[in-house]
Amino acid sequence: MYLNNKELIKITGGGYGLWAILGGVITFIISAIEGFLNPIECNG
Repeated sequence: MYLNNKELIKITGGGYGLWAILGGVITFIISAIEGFLNPIECNG
């Protein structure tokens, strides 16, 4: 099965990857800010 460019442009869906990346970035930013505001010291 071969699709030309017009048919490929019409294909939509599969947005899970975008939401997973966006959620990961937001979680990382929140964790980094929390780490600077409330650092936990190591006992080592």
